[in-house]
Amino acid sequence: MSIEDFGGGQTAQADVLVVTTNDVPGYQVTQVIGEVFGLTVRSRHLGSQIGAGLKSLVGGELKGLTKTLVETRNQAMERLVEQARARGANAVLMMRFDVSEAADVGTEVCAYGTAAVISRV
Repeated sequence: MSIEDFGGGQTAQADVLVVTTNDVPGYQVTQVIGEVFGLTVRSRHLGSQIGAGLKSLVGGELKGLTKTLVETRNQAMERLVEQARARGANAVLMMRFDVSEAADVGTEVCAYGTAAVISRV
């Protein structure tokens, strides 16, 4: 597996900039639209659970689960961007992830932040 399998984030052509900071250097916030989020819940399949259980006996990274979590986070990010775009934003500031267990059947991943309109200074 290559590093691309475990990466995330946006493509260079994204029309909605997503950052974890309060502001973007060289830009000013001209309008704050409000909170936006993208949510997904993924169940674990039996094969990955068995593999993870066996791997936990000897230690080491659970690459299959890592890749699944990256895909899940990327899906949450895509939904976050879709919501921001639909509300007229061209940026999401202060983006964060929240990850939790969902009723012992899966993992809930929520990407959230503040939708805003920014323009070059």
